[in-house]
Amino acid sequence: MTQGEALSIFKDAIWLILKLSAPLLIVSIVIGLVIAIFQAATQIHEQTMTFVPKIIAIALLLIILGSWMLTNLSDFFTSLVNFVSGL
Repeated sequence: MTQGEALSIFKDAIWLILKLSAPLLIVSIVIGLVIAIFQAATQIHEQTMTFVPKIIAIALLLIILGSWMLTNLSDFFTSLVNFVSGL
C-alpha cells in the first residue's frame, strides 16, 4: 500500500464521519439555540429543558436516518475489505 492509497482511505473515512455526524450535530445545535433563546426570554433556567428535547430529537433522527447511515458505513467497510483483499 502506497502513501497515496493510505491517505485516500483516510480522506474517505474522515468524509464519511463528517457526512454521518452532520445531521445529528446540526439538529442538536438548532434545538439548543432555540431553547437557549426561549430560556433567555423567559428567564427559566432548567437543565432538563435542553437535555430532554435534544435526546428525543436525536433518537427520532437516528430512527429516520439509521438505515442510510448503516448503508454508508457498510459500503465503506466493504470497499475497505475489497481493497485490503486485493493487496
